Amino acid sequence: MTRKIAFVASDAPIAQEALGRLAQLYGQAPLSEAEIIVALGGDGFMLQTLHATQGLPAPVYGMNRGTVGFLMNDYHEDDLPQRLAAAEEAVINPLTATTVCVDGSVHHALAINEVSLLRAGPQAAKLRISVDGKLRLEELVCDGVMVSTPAGSTAYNYSAHGPILPIGAEVLALTAVAAFRPRRWRGALLPKTAVVRFDVIEAERRPVMSDADGKSVRNVASVEIRSEPAVTHAILFDPGHGLEERLIQEQFS
Repeated sequence: MTRKIAFVASDAPIAQEALGRLAQLYGQAPLSEAEIIVALGGDGFMLQTLHATQGLPAPVYGMNRGTVGFLMNDYHEDDLPQRLAAAEEAVINPLTATTVCVDGSVHHALAINEVSLLRAGPQAAKLRISVDGKLRLEELVCDGVMVSTPAGSTAYNYSAHGPILPIGAEVLALTAVAAFRPRRWRGALLPKTAVVRFDVIEAERRPVMSDADGKSVRNVASVEIRSEPAVTHAILFDPGHGLEERLIQEQFS
């Protein structure tokens, strides 16, 4: 028996065309009734879908109709029910970020990939880093810094020369972007349970913005980041092409 599928797609014409064809072939269930959600687009749209459906029990199976498809499966139309039945599931937790701005306002966000702080002006950012309430770095002068999950470790984190983390690793990557002092400081590996706090030094003179999976906040004074075990995302992959295998392949490409 074919399970109820809800198809969602990015605004890209190629994704919208696929949405129409697949819905005609397999039907279109309401999101609230779906047993599986099929996301059509790239990795950015996959992240949007996971955030938008985190309160629903259905896992998400992505098919690549975008430019980047690390979280997506190859696109095929004719054997979708069989692929969904055989798919492997990866369950991940996001990060939660609490950002306090210079004006005292507080912002909360979840991030599946990473939470980053980036300079928002011509001067480098100056940041103080604490882990679990203990000061670890008095002053980091840099273009930015981020905390990444294993699922997000091949994205911005990897571009900034951070480590790729196995999906089952109970660690987070703390990675600097263009560190000036300490010279070439690359960051640290931290337990998944760690609470990381960044305090912005000279916040008004050296403005900093924070970003959590595309949700940005400007004029940041501090950000506290931790893994959120109460929130889970289930992602489906074709057999032999699961997230664990993709992370390993990325290190040998």
